[in-house]
Amino acid sequence: MSTKREQYTAALKTRLDELNQGIDALEAKANDTKHDAKEIYKAELKKVRHQSKVNMEKFDEMRLAGEDSWDKMVAEMEKLKVAFVHSCHSFKTQVK
Repeated sequence: MSTKREQYTAALKTRLDELNQGIDALEAKANDTKHDAKEIYKAELKKVRHQSKVNMEKFDEMRLAGEDSWDKMVAEMEKLKVAFVHSCHSFKTQVK
């Protein structure tokens, strides 16, 4: 495994973990909202949790990928990560 690969994988894992911790905090905050807003937040939270699961599955797949498919996996992972980050930020702005 190359140093660049190790660094990328470690940084990505850290970022995904941070996003998941943020989701947990937002979930706690959403649970304290009024009933009608809570239902909307629960639906959004379900979507964000699904994205988290997809990201973690792709991360594991990328981590185990051979050198021949590494670059393709990184490109796919970046697209998923960007979408996940966007969803997390969007959800965060909804929960006040």
